[in-house]
Amino acid sequence: MSTVNPATSGVVHPQTDEQWLADLADRGAAGQHAVERLREVALRATRHQVWRLRGLLPGVGAGDLEDLAQQCANDAVVAVLRRLPTFQGRSRFTTWVYKFGVHHAGVAVRRQAWRHREILLPDAWASFADRSPTPDAVVAGSELARAIEGAIARDLTPHQRHILLALVVEQVPIDVLADRLGSTRNALYKTLHDARRKLRASLIDSGQLDAGPERSIS
Repeated sequence: MSTVNPATSGVVHPQTDEQWLADLADRGAAGQHAVERLREVALRATRHQVWRLRGLLPGVGAGDLEDLAQQCANDAVVAVLRRLPTFQGRSRFTTWVYKFGVHHAGVAVRRQAWRHREILLPDAWASFADRSPTPDAVVAGSELARAIEGAIARDLTPHQRHILLALVVEQVPIDVLADRLGSTRNALYKTLHDARRKLRASLIDSGQLDAGPERSIS
């Protein structure tokens, strides 16, 4: 495989946000040309992200990586055009577009990396808590792990347990998990948020956590 990063190729000339939006709104040749330039920006982003994450796809050649980047660029362009009315100018338009490319490429690489991997939906924390003898300095941490284990079993619904442990313990990418479960990222984020909120309340009640600003329990 070539060690030359293809993301460095292709230069898009600077253009104001106003020009971008005006050209993309045009239904004639100017609009078509603007979409072509838009794809150039998206392709730079997808090539960069695919190249950066190529370690997740061992054995995949440069040609396949380029094909993936090209497809992701197409998907990013469609997404940008669909979301065009939501652009608020908080960043440069090209920066906004670049983020779409990075996102779509990241999702695609993770999906391909997990394509043939089984996703476990564990129902208990027990196998992950460290019950080995520990020095005094980490006793509190072991007690917290046991408290979390109990709270997961007692206070969460089965669905909340599955989602929390799959995302936090098994480190399944949320896009992949959403695909496998026929759900959405937002739905899984909501489930994870609710589960963490329940766990935090349980740990406060048991004295394991102060009732101050929220801190992560994962």
